[in-house]
Amino acid sequence: MSVWDGLTGQTAVVEALTAAAGAAALIGGPDGALAAARAGMTHSWLFTGPSGASRADAARAFAAALSCERAAPAAGPPGCGECVGCHTVLTDTAADLRTVRAEGLSLGVQDVRALVRDAASAPTSGRYRILLVEEADRLTDSAANALLKALEEPADRSVFLLCAPSVDDVMPTIRSRCRVVALRLPSVDDLVGALLRDGVDERTAHVAARAAQGHLGRARLLAAAEQARARRAQVVALPGRRGRVGACLAAPADLVGAANADAEAANSERDEAEAEALRTALGVGTTSSGTTGRTKRATKSPPKGKTMMVRGAAGALKDLEKSQKSRGRRTVLDSLDRALLDLAGLYRDVLAHQLGATVDPINPDAAAEVARLAAAATPERTLRRLEAVLATRDTLAGNPGLVAQLAVESLALTLRDA
Repeated sequence: MSVWDGLTGQTAVVEALTAAAGAAALIGGPDGALAAARAGMTHSWLFTGPSGASRADAARAFAAALSCERAAPAAGPPGCGECVGCHTVLTDTAADLRTVRAEGLSLGVQDVRALVRDAASAPTSGRYRILLVEEADRLTDSAANALLKALEEPADRSVFLLCAPSVDDVMPTIRSRCRVVALRLPSVDDLVGALLRDGVDERTAHVAARAAQGHLGRARLLAAAEQARARRAQVVALPGRRGRVGACLAAPADLVGAANADAEAANSERDEAEAEALRTALGVGTTSSGTTGRTKRATKSPPKGKTMMVRGAAGALKDLEKSQKSRGRRTVLDSLDRALLDLAGLYRDVLAHQLGATVDPINPDAAAEVARLAAAATPERTLRRLEAVLATRDTLAGNPGLVAQLAVESLALTLRDA
């Protein structure tokens, strides 16, 4: 087993990262610095690629290779996947690895400042202190400026690994200090091979691989979860609900309702656990009497039976609630984005059918619906509808505060009238 096994269809990237990690392992030797420089080893990296290209997985695999305890010429290429160094990085438990991911709509300056402080510390057990930012495109301006200072004057043994959809999603001053690793979407054959290795039957593997449009995680979800397949079928059927205005607007309501249900299912238990842990830490709900949860204070104790609370507890709870709402909002937007991508894939198939293009369909299981939509419209109308779907994706991505249902309702009316 290797740390690179999880990267599907990224052969060139794996070769480049393996070479850099191998050279990095020689640092400290007589020719280590020269070898590292020749292999392109640097203190800051930017992993780019569209959703589904496994940017974060590639960055974590590289971090594991840099921490591999068997990284020596005689022991083979770094990234064995079996030593303690590899295992702890892959499970995000390594002492010398700090991972920062945007739980909500953005990544704030406080998280980045903590990251910068860690970067200044010497590694405790490995060769490097590794700082992984999974979604550098979500950095606020102040957070990006704080990160830039650390990249301008990096510590000798620190390595920054940033992930973003493209170089244009990162400040020019940040990307100019990074070596860019460009990942591509896996092909359908790559995805089918990965699903077959997972034990998925061949027919399901082919349908899921095409519907996922290059996203391995999405392909695995579609292959394994009946609910995900039902949700996709609901989206594919949406163009058929372009009747009267009332019926036309009911479809977006169902779509947004399903996205909200996804967010509730994904976050409700975690939100409650976080809130309960914070209330316990702050003493919210404890009283001045009783054997459980007894709280001592330096000041005068409140009357017996009165609730006690650490100063600032209300503000901390409010901040947590705000963070949880942001995370829930992001879950809703991610769910809607997947739905819009499925819808765009459907109209792409319709357009290909109308033009007689000899390309493989994204939705082979919806051939009847594709043929019906192709017969009911001209290629020009189909293209306008496809452009409207993609424009709505861009609108929701660029304006996370926008009321999602209004955007999707506007799209539904556009698809009806286009």
